Amino acid sequence: MAAKLFALTCIRKESHGDLSPRPHYPSMPRIPRGASAEGKDAAGAAETSEARVVLSVVGMTCSACAGSVEKAVKRLPGIREAAVDVLNGKARVLYYPSFVNEETIRETIEDVGFQATLIEDETSERTSQVCRIRINGMTCTSCSSTVESALQAVQGVQKAQVALATEEAQVQFDPRVTNLDILSKTIEDTGFEAVLVSTGEDVSNIHLKVDGVRTDNSMRILENSLQALPGVEDIDTDPELSKFIISYKPDLTGPRSFIEVIESTGSGRRFKAAIFPQGEGGRESYRQEEIKQYYRSFQWSLVFTVPVFLLSMVFMYIPGIKHGLDTKIVNMMSVGELLRWIFSTPVQFIIGRRFYTGSYKALRHGSANMDVLIALGTNAAYFYSVYSVLRAATSPSFRGTDFFETSSMLISFILLGKYLEVLAKGKTSEAIAKLMDLAPETAILLTLDNEGNAVSEQEIDSRLIQKNDVIKIIPGSKVASDGFVIWGQSHVNESMITGEARPVAKRKGDAVIGGTMNENGILHIKATRVGSESALAQIVRLVESAQMAKAPVQKFADRISKVFVPLVIILSFSTWLAWFLAGKFHTYPKSWIPSSMDGFQLALQFGISVMVIACPCALGLATPTAVMVGTGVGASQGVLIKGGQALESAHKVDCIVFDKTGTLTVGKPVVVNTRLLKNLVLSDFYELVAATEVNSEHPLAKAVVEYAKKFRDDEENPAWPEASNFVSVPGHGVQAVVRNKEITVGNRSLMLEHNIAIPIEAEEILAETEGMAQTGILVSIDRELIGVVAISDPLKPGAREVISILNSMKVKSIMVTGDNWGTANSIAKDVGIDTVIAEAKPEQKAEKVKDLQASGYIVAMVGDGINDSPALVAADVGMAIGAGTDIAIEAADIVLMKSNLEDVITAIDLSRRTFSRIRLNYIWALGYNVLGIPIAAGALFPSTGFRLPPWIAGAAMAASSVSVVCCSLLLKKYRRPKQLDNLQIHGITVN
Repeated sequence: MAAKLFALTCIRKESHGDLSPRPHYPSMPRIPRGASAEGKDAAGAAETSEARVVLSVVGMTCSACAGSVEKAVKRLPGIREAAVDVLNGKARVLYYPSFVNEETIRETIEDVGFQATLIEDETSERTSQVCRIRINGMTCTSCSSTVESALQAVQGVQKAQVALATEEAQVQFDPRVTNLDILSKTIEDTGFEAVLVSTGEDVSNIHLKVDGVRTDNSMRILENSLQALPGVEDIDTDPELSKFIISYKPDLTGPRSFIEVIESTGSGRRFKAAIFPQGEGGRESYRQEEIKQYYRSFQWSLVFTVPVFLLSMVFMYIPGIKHGLDTKIVNMMSVGELLRWIFSTPVQFIIGRRFYTGSYKALRHGSANMDVLIALGTNAAYFYSVYSVLRAATSPSFRGTDFFETSSMLISFILLGKYLEVLAKGKTSEAIAKLMDLAPETAILLTLDNEGNAVSEQEIDSRLIQKNDVIKIIPGSKVASDGFVIWGQSHVNESMITGEARPVAKRKGDAVIGGTMNENGILHIKATRVGSESALAQIVRLVESAQMAKAPVQKFADRISKVFVPLVIILSFSTWLAWFLAGKFHTYPKSWIPSSMDGFQLALQFGISVMVIACPCALGLATPTAVMVGTGVGASQGVLIKGGQALESAHKVDCIVFDKTGTLTVGKPVVVNTRLLKNLVLSDFYELVAATEVNSEHPLAKAVVEYAKKFRDDEENPAWPEASNFVSVPGHGVQAVVRNKEITVGNRSLMLEHNIAIPIEAEEILAETEGMAQTGILVSIDRELIGVVAISDPLKPGAREVISILNSMKVKSIMVTGDNWGTANSIAKDVGIDTVIAEAKPEQKAEKVKDLQASGYIVAMVGDGINDSPALVAADVGMAIGAGTDIAIEAADIVLMKSNLEDVITAIDLSRRTFSRIRLNYIWALGYNVLGIPIAAGALFPSTGFRLPPWIAGAAMAASSVSVVCCSLLLKKYRRPKQLDNLQIHGITVN
């Protein structure tokens, strides 16, 4: 629907026919130039991977526009055919995904000067699927960049995003060209573990653990029994864990059916099935295991590092012990050197093994990460020390100094830093964990007889609920599933989902949301959406997707990370070489060299310090950790922000365009007055009007239909006369033929457009209505104006105060509405908005947004209806009211779960706070490296004699990452602006 609305900008009164003339150009080669097509086989392969995409193109006015778009698209490699329809504002393109993707086609159209948006073509075969894969083992942006590049290189992958903070990849791919196994193998080939989180297909997954399985034959029998069930799509088994992973269609079957089949299979009911323990194999369980691993590694490193530290730094100053340690074993090799060698070796090669494997994996794929720096630095210290000890053992006169404490202490401090970093990173995703915890663990399942009476009840795991189950909700318990009330009445606290503070009354027929709290009555509900389809699951997915999406500012860190490690290695080597040559040619006095080392060893320490103090991790974590915490905080306050792009744009917003109905007003209009200009029975009048308006989704139309029901007291859902030739003119009104009469219902513009005369009496009624901030709807029958219906839609509480606060934040407010000028001006005056655009069609709203953008404003659009979708997409930031339509919510960048306006301020303020935190993170991460590297290189040594030992440099490097994550975590203390606390606005509930 949103795509169809976009096309309205291309409709012109002078257009005729179904399709506009379309120029033709010579087709491009079927296989693009430069492709390695070996004869017909290659061409055939390209044919099989052919894909189709449909785009909405806004801004075309004539066939010349269509021609320029078509020509530009056909010049792309891999385009088989392109057709542009100027009248409907659409472009249909056949292409080969091996050579070009949808995003490139869209960008090409925009480069020509038109706005292009990908739209779903219901008749076309599905050519895109999105999956999420958890990636275990990434440590810095270099790791995530390596994986992302590898995925993007896979044929059939249209888009790949890898987020370091969430340790997940989101991949959009063509399922006809590649598959999930290829994607997983690609990730594992880069050296990381890949675990599939979601397939993106329209199926649900459940993990079952089966006790009693002793042989492979038992597994096969159970698998065959399950596969025979209708709706089962796929089954994966893990014999070691006796685990079944079942993909199924929830409309046809469910987990209880699987358990019943498993337990009834075989003799003696020896199989017992249950849902696999929660969290097994999940992100949280992996994170907990990672925390334990780092903690264990750090503890073991201390077991060996503390003795090395005591032998190097403490015992050497205790006379009796020093004498024993200096005792020579072989030639000049002492007991102390041998002991330090023995204790540091397990730290270097066993406890520090992770750094070797990480370095190997990175270097194998042509990249370098933090592991490379650590491995190089510790190896330099360790192997130089081994050389020093071995030379002392073979020489009667050599007296060298070892750096075993440097390598072992360096690894220990880095492990401590990684432990603290993983611990802190886990706290950044607490918002998702809290959302998931809202779902109750158990539910009471009712069994009903044929008359709908409950005959039994059973407590079950809430994850076993299936569609159409009847669930009993007792006072004080959580609603177990999305559904609707079939019996009982109560009040339900929905604040955990919507942020609405006041409990909402529920009675028969009302919808309920899973995870909300039932307060004071018993309810029987029928489950409608379960598992991944539930509102709670969708909110969790939205927050997860938001945390996956990269903010544009993250590109800065990605660019630096590509050259950071090679640059640090060059700087480290240059530092060592400069100090070594300076000592060799006596450029500095010998008194600078400590008594325990020579010039080479001093230079080596400076080089190692430079290598280990540089930290690419802090840069890589600066943006994603702040975005994760920011989006999580927003979700907890009823503001769902769809990723870093929305956050980054929102903090720059200096102009907000408000829709009127449902945004500034409550959105529940009611008919307050009816004035007839001809003798007509009021019930007959409303029967004709309601029959016309019932086909419209507009709130004003619904208000008219509801009012008309009052004349049908005996019917709850009356059947209205049939309406034919129904036409909806967005922003203006509707037309239809009812009982052989042409009915036109709409505003003044619609009447004038159809040459329907408006009597002076009607004009006076309209002026009076609009003066009271009401909307006047004109009704004509057979092209004669018959009556005026006055509709009132009250302002939302606190709307004026919200506009006032936005003005104090230097944000300009504008109102754009399809309503008449009189009503629009009255509403705008009431709330304090100076600039008003009235009687605007959906495409005109979008054009107004573009005009403001052309004037230099960063524009946010706040709306709730289908007719707001074009403007929501056109704006820099689209904000949809949570009570609005699904299309508006889909088109928006930010969803305000509550129906009040104060969250517009919260969204902007939170984005500003988040980005100030990101800037602070970058200042710290960059400043740390800019200051730390010169100090580690010995910049202060000539003037102050201060030098940074490598183990202290390593500790500083570990601390930098932890400090960046902790800085982001401070966002969890975010509180909305104090002015909002004084408003005492509550969410609006529309029943």
